[in-house]
Amino acid sequence: MTMTVESKAKQLADADRIIKPQPGPQFEFLASNADIVISGGGAGGGKTVGLLLHPIRHIHKPRFGAVIFRREYPQITAEGGLWDQSMEIYRYCGGTPREGYHDWKFASGAKVRFAHMQREEDRHAWDGSEIPLICFDQAETFTWHQVSYMFSRNRSTCGVRPHIRMTCNPDPDCWLRDFLRWWIDDETGIAIRERSGVIRYFININNEIIWCDSKEQLINDYGKDCSPKSCTFIPSSVYDNKILMEADPGYMANLKALPLVERERLLGCNWNIRYSAGNYFRREWFPIVEAAPALTDTVRYWDRAATETVKGKENKASWTAGLRMGVSGAGEYFIDDISRFQGTPLVVEQTIDNIASQDTRRIRIGIEQDPGQAGKAEAKMYVRKLAGYIVTVNPVHESKGIRARSLSAQVEAGNVKLVRGQWNESFLREMENFDGSTTCVSDQVDAASGAFWLLTQAKRAGTWGR
Repeated sequence: MTMTVESKAKQLADADRIIKPQPGPQFEFLASNADIVISGGGAGGGKTVGLLLHPIRHIHKPRFGAVIFRREYPQITAEGGLWDQSMEIYRYCGGTPREGYHDWKFASGAKVRFAHMQREEDRHAWDGSEIPLICFDQAETFTWHQVSYMFSRNRSTCGVRPHIRMTCNPDPDCWLRDFLRWWIDDETGIAIRERSGVIRYFININNEIIWCDSKEQLINDYGKDCSPKSCTFIPSSVYDNKILMEADPGYMANLKALPLVERERLLGCNWNIRYSAGNYFRREWFPIVEAAPALTDTVRYWDRAATETVKGKENKASWTAGLRMGVSGAGEYFIDDISRFQGTPLVVEQTIDNIASQDTRRIRIGIEQDPGQAGKAEAKMYVRKLAGYIVTVNPVHESKGIRARSLSAQVEAGNVKLVRGQWNESFLREMENFDGSTTCVSDQVDAASGAFWLLTQAKRAGTWGR
């Protein structure tokens, strides 16, 4: 077959391709000789590419094998995920992809495989395996039992010393926060740069991790059979990834646009920050105006009470909240009315109908659908009762904390304004006390999150009126 000029040029370009780590944390990650090397701290730091580069040095070994784990299968095959990224590396190293198996085979017989470990018990699927290199991408999503169990599968007869590599993003509530404590400032939650790449040693005795600065000291204290492992942590952030910064300058803006907590974790590399009161919404983030401008879209979203009001126990009953929000042509959001009350199911039904007639038919209506068959039937009843109006049912599946995050980012940016009214104080007090938990009062927060969803995601997905 005659080779075209274009195909010949491509072949020469591929042959000249140089695959190497970037200077900085990515290079240090590959250069470390510790048994366990963990890289992380922020999004966009080049951690996953570093993980994919690591097996290349061993692909000439006939019996070498590596397994790269993600917690869930879709994270491997998603657009731009591990499999797609591996295509940009391993095919230039003589690898042959087997998509059905999600692995790469090399001329020597070496293999790199991608796998998931979604359930806790999935770790036992690897019983009896011999894996010279085990990698965990986003290790904070795995449990300590999953990770530590795989230590027993990390063995080798191919001439490559068994070792483990991990990447991670900050999470104050995962096992890594305590595991990496020596490398992270307890007060600030930021990695201590002077300790980056410094190797320490640990042993595990009855699920207690004991650390020391030297292998010899652990052997001296606990005996020669204690088998210390060496470990280090190498922090990284988007500022270390020059290739990404040049190729996609807008990525930094995307990180800065995240809600406060995600921004502090993924851009600020903060291991301490978690969602709590004041981290979703702050009073000073809501400008108050005398009137809203002309609005291009307006919705009234109802978060209905989960418990019926009983005389004498009103303080223990839930509230029903109907929040009206609109968006201007400039992309600013205005909350101009909230109807909040307690009552029996009949009172709730009648009030929603009355307020719909006052709002007029130009105002779209959102109804939150509670989980379960009863919630679905009740939502359908409201759609029938509100015949003639544009009604959208929102079958929520995520926690209220997750649902509030996209709204939180807009509020912090000053893009959500309140029209002055008697309801302002009650609304602001609830918003700033919201911590995302199931125990806090959140009917107005849920109504605001739902209204924002209707004005953004629902409309894009074409679910209006369903």
